[in-house]
Amino acid sequence: MEKEQKPEVWLRGPLPDVPAPLQPVAHALLQAREEVQRYLAGFPDHLLWEIPAGVASVGFHLQHLAGVLDRLCTYARGETLSEAALAYLKSEGTPPPNGTTTEDLRLIFDKQVENTLQQLKQTGPETLTQFRGVGRAQLPSTVGGLLFHAAEHTQRHVGQLLVTTRILLADVLQ
Repeated sequence: MEKEQKPEVWLRGPLPDVPAPLQPVAHALLQAREEVQRYLAGFPDHLLWEIPAGVASVGFHLQHLAGVLDRLCTYARGETLSEAALAYLKSEGTPPPNGTTTEDLRLIFDKQVENTLQQLKQTGPETLTQFRGVGRAQLPSTVGGLLFHAAEHTQRHVGQLLVTTRILLADVLQ
């Protein structure tokens, strides 16, 4: 029997404890997490680092999704990136030396979505317009700008990930 199709996350109502102005951010992140889980279920690990037609690999997108959420949340808190975060950024797109699976990377993304949701719950709406510098150059943004960019950037990469996944799976099935 087929599972009942749920409406998209943004049509399921407000999320508890997330301030009203940040509901769209939380909805977008949860939608992204659901889509990654659904479309990568059973994705073959041997295709994780394949680069079809020169586009980024599924492995890169999964690493980047987790990494960029962590970095944008760090900036939104008014903090600078740690050495570990900078090392992670440098390693995005490179298979870990000890190997990894699609499920390993998906779970890392899931955990980062949860961390981001917790941060949203702790973000007061009055802070959304506060200045936040981004990167070494301290480019101008705000708490709200960073959090909204986290949502849209995540959605953009999930879209790219899903297309790459379909291309790779189509090649396997032919």
